[in-house]
Amino acid sequence: MSRAHLKIIGACLAATALAACEDAGNFNLGDVFQPKAQSQSATSAGDAVETVERDIEAPDVFEATEPGLWDGRPSLGGVWVAHPDVVDPERVIIRNTANDKFVVGALFRREREIPGPRLQISSDAAEALGVLAGAPAPLSVVALRKEIVAVEPEPVEADQVAAPAEVETAELDPIAGAAAVLAEDGAEAANVATSAAPAPKPAPRVASGLTKPFLQIGIFSVESNAKRSADLLSGAGLLPTIKPGEKDGKPFWRVVVGPARDASERKILLDKIKDVGFTDAYAVTN
Repeated sequence: MSRAHLKIIGACLAATALAACEDAGNFNLGDVFQPKAQSQSATSAGDAVETVERDIEAPDVFEATEPGLWDGRPSLGGVWVAHPDVVDPERVIIRNTANDKFVVGALFRREREIPGPRLQISSDAAEALGVLAGAPAPLSVVALRKEIVAVEPEPVEADQVAAPAEVETAELDPIAGAAAVLAEDGAEAANVATSAAPAPKPAPRVASGLTKPFLQIGIFSVESNAKRSADLLSGAGLLPTIKPGEKDGKPFWRVVVGPARDASERKILLDKIKDVGFTDAYAVTN
C-alpha cells in the first residue's frame, strides 16, 4: 500500500472522529476525559508521605453562568455540558442555581450553532440537576483543578483511660473532720449573708481530643458558592462555618463543620455530610 493511500485513510478517520464530536448527543466521556488518580505517595527525606488530590474551583480556566438546555434526546457519554467558548475538554462542576443541585462532569466545545441557550447538557446531567426536557434552566459551570494535600496520620485514640496510680489512704479523725465541715459551712453562710448574689461560675469549655476535629467540605474561589454549600448543610441540621483565606494573592473560602469531641461524633457528622451530597469531605485541624 502506498503512502498516498495511507494519508487518505488517515484523513477519513480524522473526519469521522470530528463528525462524532460535532454531534452533541454522541460525546464519549470515557474516551475524551479521564480524571486523575485520587491519591498518591511521595517521599521526603526517606519517609513516605501520603498525599490526596482534592478538587478546587478554577474560574480563571472556565466559568459560565447562563441558561442551559437539555433537548430531550438520550445522549451518550455520561454527565457532560457543551459550550462554544471551550478550548480544551475540562472537568467541571455544574450547578442548577434554581434548586441548588450540582454534579461533576466533563466540559466540551460545542461546534454546532443551534438556536437557543449556548449551554447544552446531556441526559444524565439533566437527570442529576433536575432539568426538564426543552425547559432552559439557570446553570453555573466552573472548571475544577486538582490540589495535592499531604495527609497527616491520625493518632491512635485510646478507648479507655489508663488506671490511676495507687493512692495511699489514711483514716481521718471523725471529730476533727466534723469540726472542719462546720467551720466551712459557717464561712459559706457568712458569705451568703454579706453578698446579694454569688458570681456564677463560667460553663466549662468542652475540648476535643482529636488532632483533626473539623470536617472540611470544600475550598471555593467564589464566596457565594461557599455560602450556598453552607446553606445546604444548615438545612440538614448541621452547623457549618465559612473560613476565608488567601493563596498567591487570590482569596478563597473554606466550609467546615465541627469541632467533633471524639472519633465517634466525627463519624456521625461525616455520614450526615455525605448524605447531603458532599462525598469528598475530609478531616482537618481547623
